[in-house]
Amino acid sequence: MSDLFDSPGHQPPPGAPHPLADRLRPRALSEVIGQDHLLGTEGPLSIMLGSHSLSSLILWGPPGVGKTTIARLLATETNLSFVQISAIFTGVPELKKLFEAARLRRTNGQGTLLFVDEIHRFNKAQQDGFLPHMEDGAIVLVGATTENPSFELNAALLSRAQVLVLERLSPADLERIAQRAEQELARPLPLDGPAREALIGMADGDGRALLNLIEQVAAWGLKAGERLNTEALARRLMRRAAKYDKSGDAHYNLISALHKSVRGSDPDAALYWFVRMLEGGEDPRYLARRITRMAVEDIGLADPQAQAHCLHAWQVYERLGSPEGELALALAVIYLALAPKSNAGYAAFRQARGAAVKTGSHPPPKHILNAPTSLMKDHGYGAGYQYDHDAEDGFSGQNYFPDGMKRGVYYHPPERGFERELKRRLEYFVRLRAKRQGKTSG
Repeated sequence: MSDLFDSPGHQPPPGAPHPLADRLRPRALSEVIGQDHLLGTEGPLSIMLGSHSLSSLILWGPPGVGKTTIARLLATETNLSFVQISAIFTGVPELKKLFEAARLRRTNGQGTLLFVDEIHRFNKAQQDGFLPHMEDGAIVLVGATTENPSFELNAALLSRAQVLVLERLSPADLERIAQRAEQELARPLPLDGPAREALIGMADGDGRALLNLIEQVAAWGLKAGERLNTEALARRLMRRAAKYDKSGDAHYNLISALHKSVRGSDPDAALYWFVRMLEGGEDPRYLARRITRMAVEDIGLADPQAQAHCLHAWQVYERLGSPEGELALALAVIYLALAPKSNAGYAAFRQARGAAVKTGSHPPPKHILNAPTSLMKDHGYGAGYQYDHDAEDGFSGQNYFPDGMKRGVYYHPPERGFERELKRRLEYFVRLRAKRQGKTSG
């Protein structure tokens, strides 16, 4: 298998291409940049190594932050045989061979660290296949994933492994990597200050991507002393696409950020996340649907026009398409962010649903049932019903809940936006109902 390496220090054969990222791969955990929360003195990996008790791990983090490097170095630090596979290219027959080889090593006194890249791509049955070999000590499993393990990995597997979160590399971390690259290349990058910052920005927190970009810059063969500015750099390098998987964890993170920015009445942040999703290739129709949901859930009757505004923007997008129609959706995002917020209607709906589920067998009171036949009239259907339009103030104050059920109060409008007026109306009917019922009981 081309993706399986059975030694901690795999090296390409002589004469083979040796990319900069491979040449700069850390040779000790102390050389790893950007994951001090895991590798520092009080970090969980340092504690495990110090106590000689390395357990199975799931390394969760974005691409290019050191997951493979850390796994390889853990094998070196613990004298375990390092075996690397990718879930994309490995099937059940290959896994069986790997497990058998690990058992043979163990009989010879050699442990195995099995590193599984993209472990979330294994199905449930394949994930379950690791469990007995983890439990009997044949392997120490280190899985790497860019997706949320809570959603992608089996509970049984997660219960036998510790999840460690690797963080996106900061600009300072990337600058340290750039400096190491300059030392390896034995020359500074031919960039002025702003262009250097732009190059680090293009890497978007991915150390491997930065080294690939640096390798391109170094290969341009510029004249001695020549330095490129930001515009020249942009002309020479194709801008790297933002990390965004429309079906993965980033998708849910960004829509959550957009929703919460709208809820938090921050139009600038909301626009930023909206555009981030568009630039990542998100379907604008999905965004139109989610924006409309925000109007229903977080604004509701505080601004009844919000829903209409979203639906109109959605319709404009359908007529214009991309990219022109995206502006209509952006305007809807701004409108929602600045609209008065209320989830009173949403909360009332949920409470009413809960009450309906709990009391779903109660029939309506007979006085509000129609009686189209004499038999139904004889059984009291419609008896005592008061036609509200004939009542004083157009309000009868009758009970519309099931007989014997305590009256529910679900809608509590706040003093915001149009709901300030609805609250005034509601309080008026509460007072009038009490007055009517008082007369009835009297």
